[in-house]
Amino acid sequence: MQLTTAKTPLPLKCLVIDDEPLARRAIVDFIAQVDFLIAQASCGSALEAQELMRKDNYDLLFLDINMPYLSGIDFLESINQPPMVIFTTAYSEHALEGYRLQIVDYLLKPITFKRFFQAALKAKEWHDLKHQNKEEIGLSDGSMYIKHEDSFVKIQWTSIRYIEGMQNYVKIHTADKNYIIHQTMIAIEDLLPKDHFFRIHKSYLINVNHMSSISGNKVLIHGVQLPIARLRKEALLNDIIYKNLLSK
Repeated sequence: MQLTTAKTPLPLKCLVIDDEPLARRAIVDFIAQVDFLIAQASCGSALEAQELMRKDNYDLLFLDINMPYLSGIDFLESINQPPMVIFTTAYSEHALEGYRLQIVDYLLKPITFKRFFQAALKAKEWHDLKHQNKEEIGLSDGSMYIKHEDSFVKIQWTSIRYIEGMQNYVKIHTADKNYIIHQTMIAIEDLLPKDHFFRIHKSYLINVNHMSSISGNKVLIHGVQLPIARLRKEALLNDIIYKNLLSK
């Protein structure tokens, strides 16, 4: 019998990534017991997952950390717009890294169904929050409307310097004022033009038009240094910087 919630819209499409077949099968079996999840696919490595994610979209990844060739952490850092992620691992020392990467939850093997269901509920809450809050944000004529305190505020997206993620909140940094709103990084990133905004880190989304330099693992925006993940730096250079140079 599947466990159900009071309201069950379309189930979250899940991708299970684990190099251990038994562990992978256990997660798939757990997913089958929950009505708001569906195991869309599973694979044994991050390299296979990259190929699957090129062909299909997923709402939630159950991601092992210690895998051959490419670890779960390196894999997650390489994704520009990652879906929600729940780490599944036998090693507790990666918990702090998971917090930095803003994952939904961190499951230690062996995983009980009770603990799995708690993590699944949290993922559903994040998903529902994201889609509910999308109704409070919109883009029109180069402007973004946000719900700030008790009113709606219109912000020109060109004035946004960068956006800082703070778990279920984001801080929007502009030239004149900073705004903290109840929103996820993924949701707000979806609304902004991809050719101008780039996720340099799990906690930072920048407007590349305000970027003055890249040096080492730092990006400089109006005198503020922001961290850039190694794989994201390569993507920024290849996808935006070099393309702009070639087009001129």
